Amino acid sequence: MFSKILIANRGEIAVRVIRACKEMGIASVAVFSEADRNSLHVSLADESYCIGGSLSKDSYLNKQAVVSAALASKAEAIHPGYGFMSENAEFAQLCSEHGIVFIGPDPETLSKMGDKDMARKTMREAGVPVIPGCDLVESLEQVKKEAKKIGFPLLIKARSGGGGKGIRQVENMEELESAFNTATAEATSAFGDGAVYMEKFLLPVKHIEMQLLADNHGNVVCLGERDCSTQRKNQKLIEESPAVVLSDETRKKMIDASIQAGQSVSYRGAGTIEYLYDPKTQDFYFMEMNTRLQVEHPVTEMVTMVDLVKWQIRLASGMKLDFTQEDIKLTGHAIECRINAEDPYNAFRPSGGKVEMLHVPSGPWVRFDSAIYQGYTIPPFYDSMIGKLIVYANTRDEAIRKMKASLCELIIQGVTNTGSFQDELMSTEEFQDGTYTTDYLLKYIK
Repeated sequence: MFSKILIANRGEIAVRVIRACKEMGIASVAVFSEADRNSLHVSLADESYCIGGSLSKDSYLNKQAVVSAALASKAEAIHPGYGFMSENAEFAQLCSEHGIVFIGPDPETLSKMGDKDMARKTMREAGVPVIPGCDLVESLEQVKKEAKKIGFPLLIKARSGGGGKGIRQVENMEELESAFNTATAEATSAFGDGAVYMEKFLLPVKHIEMQLLADNHGNVVCLGERDCSTQRKNQKLIEESPAVVLSDETRKKMIDASIQAGQSVSYRGAGTIEYLYDPKTQDFYFMEMNTRLQVEHPVTEMVTMVDLVKWQIRLASGMKLDFTQEDIKLTGHAIECRINAEDPYNAFRPSGGKVEMLHVPSGPWVRFDSAIYQGYTIPPFYDSMIGKLIVYANTRDEAIRKMKASLCELIIQGVTNTGSFQDELMSTEEFQDGTYTTDYLLKYIK
């Protein structure tokens, strides 16, 4: 087992990993930008190193600076969290070249699955159903030709990155050129890669993802599913596990397909297979694989009692999974609300500033993963998510009531946030009966 790990991230996920390290008796190293000098993860870690300026490109995306900090601190491994360089094959390779273990898949797997076009081809070859579409398109002429075959509406999607960037919905041929140019430009700006492909836009659908853990000994286990269909502009707001719309038969098919997907790329570590699910036909289609820890991993931890971060660390050290698929039983129900520093009643405008007062809900099976504290000033340079509120109960109805009660108790004065809006959403008919799909928020966003 490692004696020291550097966490190449910030915010709540850095805090989450540091806590896991403390519980495992592993020393932790934080890295931080100039803007994050007073951040909680810096205070909690055993050591900390400033790696650059406030902008991500000058700090958290600076591969050489992060590896230099790991070498200086004599860290044996780097945990990348999510976002930033968590799915960067070049960074994983750089770690390997300097004798540092990257806590995640090997660079080859990252390259293969990080390229969404290649990932679709790999899954197709593995027998996993994929969304109808086409491979990479390089010219407007080719885009028009493939669009006629696919039919409208369709999506133009960047092959790199995530977070909803480089994606454009196209309703007809007249919109195609503008959408193609915008998607490629946005992808180039966000990921340094403007390559795009196209696929059929399916609606209404559910966004269902399956959590995997895989070791170096050929064992792949699926820890059930999460329903992530409460979304705004491809960004998730609420997640839950299990997904109430899945029949036992469909769940079994999705688990089997996900394990097959993981085995087909000799996967190692924690990963997620994401699907679009048609509630009417009960068909599901591979969308992408996230080769990292997911923001919403706590709901899976709640219903399986498996600590995913600790297992990431164990698997990276070479440990074998000590449980099998037969041991995985989803018990009860868990819901997560992402608390974002945004104004949901004003076009979700970002809200920064100082946390003047903070009261965090508590009680049995209530968890708040965050890096904010009273007096903390939220920097304007990073993602708007400032916390995750997670609850667990025996039934879904109980979990909804517990979450609504917890949201009412959450007070973050000085910073406008999404909590009250999420409370309203969970009172809607679609959420109450579990039939909500990826487009249902459009009814409630003014």
